[in-house]
Amino acid sequence: MRASSVNQIILKTLEQDQSHLTAQQIYGRIRDNLPAVNQSTVYRALERLAHAGQVSVSDMGLGAAVYEAVGGEQHHHLVCQECNQVITIDDAAIQALFNDIERQHDFQVVTNHLILFGRCSACRERMPE
Repeated sequence: MRASSVNQIILKTLEQDQSHLTAQQIYGRIRDNLPAVNQSTVYRALERLAHAGQVSVSDMGLGAAVYEAVGGEQHHHLVCQECNQVITIDDAAIQALFNDIERQHDFQVVTNHLILFGRCSACRERMPE
């Protein structure tokens, strides 16, 4: 099995799903189309794709790294630590923060996917601090 075909199927899967998937979830979704693929092949392909900048790798507090196809509108996330709700936030607000940090600290930010953890309003109402 060629690495390029595995890469293409992984990218297609991530683009179609438009969500964050773990390597295990990706493996589960592509093995029907590629029965000869094994988990280590998927992990190596994800590593290549991340290194090439085609997928982003994030820790969303789920216990495993999640992958997302890079492309389209850049965005960031707020993750509720109580219910695991994920809220997508626009890049413009975050870029303003990054620009301020770069200016104040003479530092170039290269992060392409910021994730902030906290508690959503519904969880705060159910369980006030």
